[in-house]
Amino acid sequence: MATGRTHRPATRSRGIPEATVARLPLYLRALTALSERSVPTVSSEELAAAAGVNSAKLRKDFSYLGSYGTRGVGYDVEYLVYQISRELGLTQDWPVVIVGIGNLGAALANYGGFASRGFRVAALIDADPAMAGKPVAGIPVQHTDELEKIIEDNGVSIGVIATPAGAAQQVCERLVAAGVTSILNFAPTVLSVPDGVDVRKVDLSIELQILAFHEQRKAGEEAAAADGAVPHAVARKASADKGPDGDVPAVMPA
Repeated sequence: MATGRTHRPATRSRGIPEATVARLPLYLRALTALSERSVPTVSSEELAAAAGVNSAKLRKDFSYLGSYGTRGVGYDVEYLVYQISRELGLTQDWPVVIVGIGNLGAALANYGGFASRGFRVAALIDADPAMAGKPVAGIPVQHTDELEKIIEDNGVSIGVIATPAGAAQQVCERLVAAGVTSILNFAPTVLSVPDGVDVRKVDLSIELQILAFHEQRKAGEEAAAADGAVPHAVARKASADKGPDGDVPAVMPA
């Protein structure tokens, strides 16, 4: 194993808005799919549609990268893949540790997308002594007692927390104390971290609850539309039957 800590590349002087950074992986995914189909160039409209954004926003985002495409030709797919990968820091190897090897942690360990996107799972860590030494995705699980040494030996700066909520904050604090400065949190809790540590939270239950809200709203709108169809027709008929003074006659004409 490599010894000592790795160093991050120097931050670029030009500022890229956080919203643009959040969209770069969407562009990279769409571009990678085009590259795999050997598509040489793509227009801003085609790429925007594939990424799910509007073309004006895409062109603005790419202007921060210094990429403007060629009029009548579009963007070079391979060059954009390289350019965005470089901006996201994916042209180098990023060792990652996953802490908490339950069902979710094991699924993350088996996810093949890490390696293809510049991330190497350096270690799997769990608090259960019975898990120690058991291979998951070909990697032997190590006990949490070894956490600090693992991080130091592998130069890890990115940690993934997939523990139960009650253990997440303590694990987070140990990761940060050992030198981890970026955390992907799958535990259903909010982590408290010092300045200089970035946390991205993935909460599947919250995403499902948001989808449930939208489903409930759509169902309510459909029910309201169905209930309102008859009353609206009656109201229009009543309005047409009003007399000159605006009152509905007591006896409706035959």
